[in-house]
Amino acid sequence: MAKVIMLCGKLCSGKSTYSALLRDELGAVALSVDELMIALLGRETGEMHDEYVRRAKGYLFGKAAEIALAGTDVVLDQGFWSRAERRQAREFFASRGVDYELHFLRVSDEEWARRIDKRNSEVAAGRSDAYYVDEGLREKFISLFEEPDADESDVTIEV
Repeated sequence: MAKVIMLCGKLCSGKSTYSALLRDELGAVALSVDELMIALLGRETGEMHDEYVRRAKGYLFGKAAEIALAGTDVVLDQGFWSRAERRQAREFFASRGVDYELHFLRVSDEEWARRIDKRNSEVAAGRSDAYYVDEGLREKFISLFEEPDADESDVTIEV
């Protein structure tokens, strides 16, 4: 039976790279909230950013369930930063009879800072269309991220 693999991890933890790996290994469909947001709205969404993310996630949850029920694995590259968000996702998929797993990419603080600096350099040089992570976004993220408890994660990857 096909399943939805939810990727949990800090921004710049390697979720998109891991998503592509799983996509290729499993023949899965990869769905990314960042990819959808940038494609439709660009990087400058202003004060509506959080609302647009909420809407994009809702849309992608529905598509993920639809694709999994049709028989193809799905990789959801969304972060799943809070316990509440992970609980809601589990409830959403379970209520639709969709199997799911949570894969947590754990990154050390030092490696995380290095990856953010690397991403920002690539964005500034025009080599990446990812979001630039300024100090405000970094602090916002730190205040929002709740590392999964051991019983929440089906797979934990140290990066």
